[in-house]
Amino acid sequence: MDKIEVLQQMIDESKRIVFFGGAGVSTESGIPDFRSVDGLYHQKYDYPPETILSHTFFLRKPEEFYKFYRDKMLCLSAKPNAAHKKLAELEKAGKLTAVITQNIDGLHQAAGSQKVYELHGSVLRNYCRKCGKFYTAEYILNSTGVPKCECGGVIKPDVVLYEEGLDQETIEKSVQAIREADMLIIGGTSLVVYPAAGLIDYYNGNKLVLINKSETARDSMADLIITDSIGEVLSKIRVR
Repeated sequence: MDKIEVLQQMIDESKRIVFFGGAGVSTESGIPDFRSVDGLYHQKYDYPPETILSHTFFLRKPEEFYKFYRDKMLCLSAKPNAAHKKLAELEKAGKLTAVITQNIDGLHQAAGSQKVYELHGSVLRNYCRKCGKFYTAEYILNSTGVPKCECGGVIKPDVVLYEEGLDQETIEKSVQAIREADMLIIGGTSLVVYPAAGLIDYYNGNKLVLINKSETARDSMADLIITDSIGEVLSKIRVR
């Protein structure tokens, strides 16, 4: 039996599937993974991405932050790919109970997924730090310099920057979903970013599936490993 058939059988037997996804899910929609830094970064920016996307940097050099953020983090024309669509289909069929994502692009919801826990927030939500007024991603994209609210406050994207903690409620709901899952599919992540990667320790079942193009930090724990693109793999699954 090949690995796709094994995956199909596991999905057929499961009723409470949870999907945990990372950057590899979004790269297939053309969203760059800034961890795989290219030469362009170094020519164009004076600081590495990890520095720019930190809380301290946002406070100290908001203009520089927003230059990078508009250029690299706002990919508003990206569309959901085969992986996003299949997960939404599995949820609609009553087989998938939650998507837990490290991505900030909102593509799971765009594909129709209802129960999505965004560990690192979303570029689609932006708030004034002073009065809390909400602003869209389009507003940020079309603004110049440091986007300001009508009250004069600085607007901040609702994304978790380096040095910031994850949202406690999102973590608790994610932990509960993983604990109750009878199958956990992990896709498009090498499981090195903590605390997010640590959440999978709450899974108690015997259907832990890792789908990633390269090996991950947890390969030894998996019941099934498929080294391939997540969209490619999930597009072959039939929902029944």
